[in-house]
Amino acid sequence: MRKTPVCVVGLGLIGGSLMRAAQSAGRDVFGYNRSVEGVEAARFDGYDATTRLDEALTRAAETGALIVLAVPMPALPMMLTHVRATAPHCPLTDVTSVKGAVLDAVTEAGLLDRFVGGHPMTGTAHSGWTAGDAGLFAGAPWVVSVDDHVEPDVWTEVTALALDCHAVVVPARSDEHDRAAATISHLPHLLAEALAVTAGQIPLAFALAAGSFRDGTRVAGTAPDLVRAMCEANADELLPVLDESLRLLSDARDQLAEHRSVAELVEAGHAARVRYDSFNRPDIVGVVVGAPGWRDELAAAGRAGGVIRSALPSRDSRG
Repeated sequence: MRKTPVCVVGLGLIGGSLMRAAQSAGRDVFGYNRSVEGVEAARFDGYDATTRLDEALTRAAETGALIVLAVPMPALPMMLTHVRATAPHCPLTDVTSVKGAVLDAVTEAGLLDRFVGGHPMTGTAHSGWTAGDAGLFAGAPWVVSVDDHVEPDVWTEVTALALDCHAVVVPARSDEHDRAAATISHLPHLLAEALAVTAGQIPLAFALAAGSFRDGTRVAGTAPDLVRAMCEANADELLPVLDESLRLLSDARDQLAEHRSVAELVEAGHAARVRYDSFNRPDIVGVVVGAPGWRDELAAAGRAGGVIRSALPSRDSRG
């Protein structure tokens, strides 16, 4: 059975890794990148890349490719304008860490009927084509949206790509994704920045720094423009969880000042980490894509921690 071609728009860490992984899975993959250096590096490694966006999108339209938008949030509206003009009938997804803002931009561009949001929950502090790795997604959660507008055929295409990249698919609604991502992705970036800044004010700190500091500040090595883009685009969801973290730290500060104890925060944090370490990810099976209520079923299963490890049946494929 022929696999749908993939057109990757943006060949940085995530887009470049996706191109590598999809090609390893036997997909016909081609892509666009703004920088000449990135395209030349991709070509040197044997991949099909161009600096001409319209050329890549025209080819996507001619082949019915799944278009993957792998550009920072600020560049998304312009890319959607080009997709609308050149390849409006192609299935469309993205790998952006914020889903609500992307959904709004896609709606404004008039491309909602062919769009299913996506977000592979993985990455490193490095960027650019050379940072890419075909194994980056292996075993990682890859959110595939199940919003009310989502069409079964496009959802199946996006899920198939994620599975080809050896990820596990987590179905979720865009607003629920953004709320969760604020706590486990965007907030950690801000905490890492604060920790790095605080340590940098003490002359001996960097000389003594070891594992705890290295692990706690790892994502502070991410390019600042990328961190700003994800945090600012998700400000509505990030602000409440930032307030909660500040409250917890403020309470711990008061307890330390008054009673010389941080037991309450430390014990609660340890318990939460233990729950995470033992968190169960059951397989999602038995949901028929396209059947009545399928989006709600998948959203509920994803909310409960379920993941998809292999293709689900669709209404049209049942015998």
